[in-house]
Amino acid sequence: MKRSVIIAAVILVVASSTGALAQGVTGTIKSVDRKADTITLMSGEVLRLPEQIEVERFKAGEKVKVHYFTSKTGRATVSSIRTLM
Repeated sequence: MKRSVIIAAVILVVASSTGALAQGVTGTIKSVDRKADTITLMSGEVLRLPEQIEVERFKAGEKVKVHYFTSKTGRATVSSIRTLM
């Protein structure tokens, strides 16, 4: 029992020290900012696309499923994104 509590505490410390929390959302793209490499969902969430994901692939009105992480500064960066039919 004591060992499992210690392991859980270590996992919590490591997870919180990274500063990034993985999240997922499904939504419709409201706008695409090609200069800033961001998309804005109808919910108002602004998500930054990394270099390996081309912002030009997406357009307003498309429904997408996005996985992203939020940095300590609050910036949301996409780790994966796919278009839904």
